[in-house]
Amino acid sequence: MSKPVDLLIAPRWLIPIEPRGAVLEAHAVAVSGGDIVDVLPEQEALRRYAPAQHIRLPRHVLIPGLVNLHTHAAMALLRGIADDLPLMEWLEKHVWPAEAKHVSAAFARDGALLACAEMLRGGITCFNDMYFFPEAAAEAARSLGMRAALGLLAIEFPTAYATDIDDYISKGLAARDRLRGDPLLSFCLAPHAPYTVGDAAFARIVTLAAQLDLPVHTHIHETGEEVETSLQRHGMRPLRRLERLGVLGPGLIAVHAVHLDADDIHLLKKYDCSVAHCPTSNMKLASGIAPVAALLEEGIRVGLGTDGAASNNRLDLFQEMRHAALLGKVASDNAAALDAHTVLRMATLNGAAALGLDRRIGSIEAGKAADLCAVRLDAPETRPCFDPASHLIYAAGREHVSHVWVNGRLQVDNGVLQGCDTVKLLDTIDLWQNKLLMHVSDKRFG
Repeated sequence: MSKPVDLLIAPRWLIPIEPRGAVLEAHAVAVSGGDIVDVLPEQEALRRYAPAQHIRLPRHVLIPGLVNLHTHAAMALLRGIADDLPLMEWLEKHVWPAEAKHVSAAFARDGALLACAEMLRGGITCFNDMYFFPEAAAEAARSLGMRAALGLLAIEFPTAYATDIDDYISKGLAARDRLRGDPLLSFCLAPHAPYTVGDAAFARIVTLAAQLDLPVHTHIHETGEEVETSLQRHGMRPLRRLERLGVLGPGLIAVHAVHLDADDIHLLKKYDCSVAHCPTSNMKLASGIAPVAALLEEGIRVGLGTDGAASNNRLDLFQEMRHAALLGKVASDNAAALDAHTVLRMATLNGAAALGLDRRIGSIEAGKAADLCAVRLDAPETRPCFDPASHLIYAAGREHVSHVWVNGRLQVDNGVLQGCDTVKLLDTIDLWQNKLLMHVSDKRFG
């Protein structure tokens, strides 16, 4: 007798990520209770299972949901507010003043909701956030059924969210206590960067990370200026300073990691750290090109992040995959570097592993959550298709995403976002734009 299941998805191609490099044809994924129960040939699946719903995707490739390993979701409200500037000028003269004037729980919620809508429509099912008011981001993610790793931000200067390091940490931990029962939410400690967080704060964060078994998510080695400033102030490069403070370890997610020398790479490997590579943001801010091929050759986990929409200006992991592949080849002078399957793994399982979520997400395997993304490959710009993995990196884009499931629930159906009043959302964003427009005008013409 056939076994009942909730859903059977039958794409033309299936790229499970594990085993590495596999591309399956005429296979199906059986889903029940939000989990993948089987991956097997479609004809065998029809004999073995009686699905309540059978979705055939004859011109599609099915992949795991994409994992955005680094973003500032609420900063979607600041998209385009100050372009074509180097990092510190962008931060100190434009972004931080705008945030000082406008950031609130409502700002964080509405901005994160806009970001979640954009990310889901582009096949991103999980994002690792770093921003003020993490409960507001949680509210946004939950409303759209999206998976989120919430960064508990720590920074040395006061904001509308918190007054000092103790206040940031206290509020972050309280938010975690209130939200930790939600199966779609996880948490990271998120000290902003070595240049905005002092030694005592890092020491406390190390203790908390060990006690609570939480990853630590921080910007590091993003610019040459950051490294030089650390040498002047501390007599050592930022990663060496974090080693001295006990921050380095398997739970560290080193965001950007652009300006690395051989010793820095040695430290990342020695302590089994992860790297969140944000190629588009790095290019736009002229921060540099991260040595990703060298990191991968050393066996260092590298995931992909978009950074915030204020510095990208898209929350688009298809763009990040393409940019990562092309930059990796140019920087290493090796056309074989960062092949399609490697980059797909960076955007899925590597990101999940960095967050400690690889037992639940990141690959299409029995026992894992059904976080899935279907991509149509039947448009003129994606034909002919000799290799669907190659097409996902070099030809297709987020506009070709047709279906997205999170925990077995369909959140994007034939390109249409489910459970979101888009008209109401965009009306809300228009109100924020009007508020922010005065700030932008003041900065440009004041």
